[in-house]
Formats: sequence, structure tokens, C-alpha cells
Amino acid sequence: MNDAHTSNARRVRRVVTTRRGGVSAAPYDSFNLGDHVGDDPEAVAVNRRRLAEGIGLPPDRLVWMEQIHSRNVAVVTEPQDGPVAATDALVTTVPNLALVTLSADCVPILLSDDDAGVIAAVHAGRIGARIGIVPRVLDAMIGLGAEPARIGALLGPAASGRRYEVPLAMQQDVETHLPGSASRTEKGTPGLDLRAGLRRQLTTAGVGAVAEDPRCTIEDTELFSHRRDAPTGRLAAVIWMESA
Repeated sequence: MNDAHTSNARRVRRVVTTRRGGVSAAPYDSFNLGDHVGDDPEAVAVNRRRLAEGIGLPPDRLVWMEQIHSRNVAVVTEPQDGPVAATDALVTTVPNLALVTLSADCVPILLSDDDAGVIAAVHAGRIGARIGIVPRVLDAMIGLGAEPARIGALLGPAASGRRYEVPLAMQQDVETHLPGSASRTEKGTPGLDLRAGLRRQLTTAGVGAVAEDPRCTIEDTELFSHRRDAPTGRLAAVIWMESA
């Protein structure tokens, strides 16, 4: 797990997991946190409890999503009985409520305005990024008192532009909707760099600071990658605010 950033206003924590440290058997070995990929449900439950223990929160304080590659955003104010249905972004102002996004090539995005006490976790795959999940989540954060210039964003590990190969028509379509995302792969073929497009979208929206975990999920075998290994597990990116 990789720890993140501390603010003088509110202490915001960010964590990104790897595939090490869990109990899942191959091909989900070992710290798979996705409950929708065919892994043993009890192994996933154990891994999720380990994640909660590792970040120092009760398991019921972690909020999960039923990710569907949409631009749906949910504001949560309390623990949930199960995953938030049909959404790809979570926003909260509640301390010690951890927002979780799962991925295995898509871009996990963690955002916070520490002064306003507003945080968000976003699942931005090719479809969600193309149809505007990020503007939607920024609107939700602003509605709760955040200001773009105060927002910090972390783009987590994802498929890199040098390895994410797509048909030319798909590349051109995504580039039209998410400028800056078109790339050339190492093979010299059309590719997508979703993090580049999302970084441009965030900075254009006035977001004050955008950081990036440069790891490529396709290249780094310490991370899950659907393109490299399907079926496989899912890593988690988590954000929460500590109590004052």
C-alpha cells in the first residue's frame, strides 16, 4: 500500500494496493479485492477485512461501488449495506468513511479539497472517461463546497499509452471526447493514454494539483491487469479523511 498526502486543514489519506498480501488463489493471487471477477467470495471477504485492518478502519466504514463504466456519481453520508448500485464515483464529507474504487487497467482517481473536507473516488475506464465521469464528480464536489483550485487529484496505476493498443477509430473517437488521450504504442500502433487525457481535463477545469502514479498495470506484474492476464483480480484505490 502507498500512503499519501497530509493537509494542515484535514488529514486526508490515500492508499493504492498491489496484488501482494492476500489469500486468493491463482489467477487472482493474492490480494484481489474485486467480488465480481470469479474469485472465491470468502477469499475476497478476507482480503477486504485485511484492507480495512491495514488502513485502521472497521470494514463497514469502507464504501464500495457496483462499477458499470458510467458517469453516475453518488454522494454518501453513512456506511452502506453493500456496494453503491450502478455508480462509478463516490463523494463524501464524512470523516472516517473510506471511498474505494477498483481497477485492473482503468484509471482510479482520488480527489480531495482538504480545506472544504470533500473527497471523491472515481473509476475512469475508457467509456467513463469518454462520456465525462470527471466533470460530473467535480460538479458534485463543488456542490458540497469544494473549489477547483484547492482540489488535489491522484491518478493511480493504469494501462499506459505505450501499451494500451486500440483500433484507430476507437482512438479517434475517445480523442474527440477526451482531448490529449491519443497515443502511439511501442509497436507504433494507435493507442490511448487515458491518464494524459484526464490530466488535461482536470487542469483545464482548474484543479490545482494533479499527481500521477506512473506505473503501467500491463507492464508491472505486481499489479492486476485485465488486458495482460484475464481473468484476474482488482486492485483498490482508497481515500478517506481522518477525524479532526
